[in-house]
Amino acid sequence: MNLCNWKLIVISVLFSGEILAQEGVVSIQKSLEIDRVLTLKKELNKDQGFIKIQVYSGNRIGAEKALAKFKTDFPSKVVEMKYETPNYKIWAGKFRTQLQADREIRIVKKSFPNAFSLKPKKP
Repeated sequence: MNLCNWKLIVISVLFSGEILAQEGVVSIQKSLEIDRVLTLKKELNKDQGFIKIQVYSGNRIGAEKALAKFKTDFPSKVVEMKYETPNYKIWAGKFRTQLQADREIRIVKKSFPNAFSLKPKKP
């Protein structure tokens, strides 16, 4: 046998045995303060309002036309008509962040160039 075969046999024998790895146990200790802070954050997030996109503000007839057009152009989007004296308003979407609203408003502005985002006041 030549030297290359011997090297191959030696390497095979050395690495064919059982490979032993270290075993360990990980334990995580968390402070009770973490749960308290998470609960507090959830309560604060409940009070936050959503950002909406206003696509129309004006008289009732115009609002109904804008609502119908929006439902036709964006059938999968959430849209609602609100009355705030003296105007009817068409609001679309329900976004948690301004970034989400800005992404959507780029699409909506193609059909409604005067659209803008707002955070409605709570009643």
